[in-house]
Amino acid sequence: MNCEEYREAITADPSYDAGAAHLGECAACQAYRAEILALDETITKALNIGVRPLDMPELPALEPQKLVALKPRARLVSTWLAAAATVAIAAVVGFRMLATDVAYDSLKDEILAHLDHEPAALVVSDTPVSDRRLKRVVPSNISTLGHSAGLVTYARTCVINGKNIPHLVIQGQQGPVTLLLMPDETVDAAIDLNGEHTSGVLLPVGKGSIAIIGNRGEQIAPIASNVLKSVAWET
Repeated sequence: MNCEEYREAITADPSYDAGAAHLGECAACQAYRAEILALDETITKALNIGVRPLDMPELPALEPQKLVALKPRARLVSTWLAAAATVAIAAVVGFRMLATDVAYDSLKDEILAHLDHEPAALVVSDTPVSDRRLKRVVPSNISTLGHSAGLVTYARTCVINGKNIPHLVIQGQQGPVTLLLMPDETVDAAIDLNGEHTSGVLLPVGKGSIAIIGNRGEQIAPIASNVLKSVAWET
């Protein structure tokens, strides 16, 4: 079992436990599993809504034919409770989506904030993503990606500035290095992307740009050189 297969399985069923062998050797999937279980717990709590008991008046005994007439009302109560549970789930998912809908002062600020939202990507690994997944995240109508960019251990489609972009991770000398391929984000010159614990640069590449961010102390220049040789936008 590889990372892609395991993540698809546990996303479909958070109780999935048949991938213990792979999980024991893969820190990235351990982190991904923790995120899925946390989300599953949040949804479960949302469903366990405390509902005050209905204050029903005492009713006189009814004849059998009159009881039949009350059955539609019972179905109405059941339908209401099911609708309440559905609304609770929608509220949790909606809140999770809106929580990321934040206005940033600049593209640089949004990029640095984005890294904080996906800690599971930043793990040391020597397991490459499958070619199938890489082609799905970096389709040929966006760009071509050569092997000189480095060992890609994480690939996911993310949203930056309202656009779907490939978010990749390769392995550097000091740890994982993030690559954000943004064919529709034009910058006039290189922009430093230095955070408290990160070091990186946003580079203009043709009509687009590429963000490259690693740990403090990572030599970004040689990585940038390899990436620039490897990536070509498709127009």
